[in-house]
Amino acid sequence: MKKAVGQVSEEEKNEIQTLFERKNGLIELSKILNADNESLYEKLVKDMGETNSHFQKWWDDMSTKYNWENHPKGNWEINFTTNEIFLIINQ
Repeated sequence: MKKAVGQVSEEEKNEIQTLFERKNGLIELSKILNADNESLYEKLVKDMGETNSHFQKWWDDMSTKYNWENHPKGNWEINFTTNEIFLIINQ
């Protein structure tokens, strides 16, 4: 089930979009990087952890600010074109 639960400002959308793109870029980089280059690998792991923390913090902060509906089996997603937030409930 997918239900619209809110909307964010353009600035807020830009913030999560930057984090989303960074997170995806790091995931792609992790697919081609191996632990042989230890210093680069450690930097990647650290960056992924920090990016994931910032990503989750954004969702936590916005859900508190806007009081979005939630569900134990759900997660939110954003439409980057309309800035709408949707609750996706996995059955």
